[in-house]
Amino acid sequence: MTTTEPLVLGVDQGTSATKAVVVNAAGELVARASAPLSQRHPGPGLVEQDGEELWRGVRQAVAECLAGVPGGRVAAVGLSVQRESVLLWERSTGEPLGPLVSWQDRRGADVCARLAADGAGPLVRRISGLPLDPMFSASKAALLLREHGTRGSRLCLGTVDSWLLHRLGAGHVIEVGSASRTQLLDVRRRRWSPELLELFGIPAETLPEVVRSSGAHADAAALHPSLAGVPVGAVLGDSHAALFAHAAWQPGRVKVTYGTGSSVMGLADPEVPLDEGLCLTIAWHDDAPAYALEGNILSTGATITWLARVLGTNPEEVARLAAGGRRGRLHIVPAFGGLGAPWWDDRAAAIMTGFGLDSSREDLARAAVDSIGLQVGDVVSAMERASGPVGELLADGGPTGNTDLMQWQADVTGRAVRVARRPELSALGAAHLAGTASGVWSRRELSGLPRHGRRYTPGLSSCERRRALAEWHSAVARARHRTSRSGGAEAEASDRGS
Repeated sequence: MTTTEPLVLGVDQGTSATKAVVVNAAGELVARASAPLSQRHPGPGLVEQDGEELWRGVRQAVAECLAGVPGGRVAAVGLSVQRESVLLWERSTGEPLGPLVSWQDRRGADVCARLAADGAGPLVRRISGLPLDPMFSASKAALLLREHGTRGSRLCLGTVDSWLLHRLGAGHVIEVGSASRTQLLDVRRRRWSPELLELFGIPAETLPEVVRSSGAHADAAALHPSLAGVPVGAVLGDSHAALFAHAAWQPGRVKVTYGTGSSVMGLADPEVPLDEGLCLTIAWHDDAPAYALEGNILSTGATITWLARVLGTNPEEVARLAAGGRRGRLHIVPAFGGLGAPWWDDRAAAIMTGFGLDSSREDLARAAVDSIGLQVGDVVSAMERASGPVGELLADGGPTGNTDLMQWQADVTGRAVRVARRPELSALGAAHLAGTASGVWSRRELSGLPRHGRRYTPGLSSCERRRALAEWHSAVARARHRTSRSGGAEAEASDRGS
């Protein structure tokens, strides 16, 4: 590394932590750091975070990451953020009004149920590209405004990128990819939809201006004194940044990001007929907008965290226990807040099936880990129905270090899985886009950077795979079973994702 070589800082503000990396022109990591972010669960289905703590954590991660980096070397900053989480703050003071309401929060379920009962679901999907579900920002935003009063232009309503950019002096703006996850954007026109604003009761004057993913969004001085004059050159949603870091810049390449929840995403034509289990989203907008199909799974890593708490241990021990469990004896359907893609059933209940007196801790751990791969497999099937054949899966996120899970993912999907060399792929993707915007790399040079490591190939026979999927879908059907108030039973028939 020469003394004049430019560096790029990538910051990934995630659900449980903020990660920061510094990358050189060869794509190598020069430094990394992380700062934790806590959650509060003040009631059933409620998940909150603190906007001020989030901002402090971003600055802490950046400061620790830059501690050993010579000043003046960083040419650009890229920012990746958790999506759908929403915050309300005073425009004049910048002070938050209440908590950051997490994407995991389900407080908007009643709002969505009422709108669905009124027949609004098809309108919402047609305009926003998203199913009517409380994961997205709109219903949570409506409740925040109802609680604090609209107060017109005195309030700012925004997602995590809006909050951070506001703190960086960019004004009240939102990156177009994050905007496409609010359920308030006309996804094809890339502007706020008057019909959706009226539907959810959101005053237009509270919303940020929609801006592109790349460009000089702000000066990074507020992140760290050494970054004065350095542009924040890219802003992306975390899953979008991971897709960019995989160099999945053409339709047909599909990535899986494993985290608290998981995202399966690949670029697609925005006019493709939508499978009901998938979302149409804007992956990024640099020279031109890039659209993607995505399936969002609500609980994957969160399932392991939950079981670790139940067993009085940690997630690493759950993964170790799973290796000794009996596969297929027991199933966990982790519908803690309903099921996301490809079912989008917020009335589904978390269940365990197949357990008995001989069930062990190892069997429970096996079922929890296997539920991750099975849920991803359902979304991959939906994506293939919607957009055509899916080749190997490009995988990233901390759980990709679990070799047992990655082999199971290949087995249950019947596809090879290629794992990213680095776990911090969202931070890297933001750095890559910022670097191209600032001239550190051309898109061609960027495509040549090393990205992927180990490749897992399927080991199950087609017969074994079909049997495993049939058992899993039987468990999912039980999780989605309805019991009437009178004590009778009714089942909602749905072929989605099966």
